[in-house]
Amino acid sequence: MVGAEFMNNYLPKLKNKKVALLINQTSVVFGKKLLLDTLIGSGVNVVKIFVPEHGFRGTADAGAHIKNDVDAKTGLPVISLYGKNKKPTAEQMKDIDVLVYDLQDVGVRFYTYISTLEYAMDACIENKKELLILDRPNPNRHIIDGPVLDTALRSFVGMQAVPVLYGMTVGEYAKMIVGEGWIKKARALKYSVVSCSSDYDYSDMRFDFVLPVAPSPNLRNMNAIRLYPGLCFFEGTVVSVGRGTDKPFEQWGHPDYNGTLNHTFTPKSTVGATKPLLENQVCYGERLESSPQNLDIGPLLKAYQLFPQKEKFFNPFFEKLAGTKLLRQQIIEGKSEAEIRASWQPELEKFKKIRKKYLLYED
Repeated sequence: MVGAEFMNNYLPKLKNKKVALLINQTSVVFGKKLLLDTLIGSGVNVVKIFVPEHGFRGTADAGAHIKNDVDAKTGLPVISLYGKNKKPTAEQMKDIDVLVYDLQDVGVRFYTYISTLEYAMDACIENKKELLILDRPNPNRHIIDGPVLDTALRSFVGMQAVPVLYGMTVGEYAKMIVGEGWIKKARALKYSVVSCSSDYDYSDMRFDFVLPVAPSPNLRNMNAIRLYPGLCFFEGTVVSVGRGTDKPFEQWGHPDYNGTLNHTFTPKSTVGATKPLLENQVCYGERLESSPQNLDIGPLLKAYQLFPQKEKFFNPFFEKLAGTKLLRQQIIEGKSEAEIRASWQPELEKFKKIRKKYLLYED
């Protein structure tokens, strides 16, 4: 059971309050009913909806501008927290008492839902509002891996000094932000976390772990969610990860691998991937069907080694995704995967000690 399903633990906190929800299509209760409908049906006074990247229904492209809207079913205003308006403004916060956050995250630093969480925390502090976090499992919580962010490269795809895979739920992550003082006046935040089942055991998670709703349009199954941390680095290169196909984040390729690699796919414009990279071009590459147990950079290293025009392989976004300038340099220098992974270990060990202080569940 996820936090949202323990309604007796939080409905009393919402009684006689004006409530805003930070939700999307993943905010379901008992696997089928949207939290919005459930709360309204329980008599909660919901006054507005905030939504993260990909919008209320989770169909918008990555990076697409999301317009403010009105929910057709309830008539409630829907306010986008993406683009220029990443943090709720004082005007948007003034008519509420409590903000409820309930989004299914995937536990990857550059997946922007935790950045939206941090901005929401900041807004609640500035406007003296309560924050209620309904926790959900992190399908990648059993892995802590990747380079730790250099805060000189801080952006919306990486705001804190955590590794690519940080091994925490959003509730645990919020506790860490407060406990480590990573936002201004963090201790002033009045917040609570409604946990998942107390017997939730991440050490026993298997590949057949299933999310009831896809967290975003291009992460459609657990294989993609497990491959995403490594394959998303390709978004900082000229190589496609299959956006605009039926297997996004389960394959990679480029037309210039013709004659070198045999697997093919052709990106097409579709819902959640309008005008994808290399649209209508036959890409040659690899299909990945196994689920890695770490941050797998093997495909990235192979793709660079095989690419004929290496000076054109990377784009400036790569450093923001990696959170470090070192990884590009290591790849260009021909460092092995073992050498690259070894370079992450000192900072990972420091982070693990910080992380341990804020866990709500057994590892």
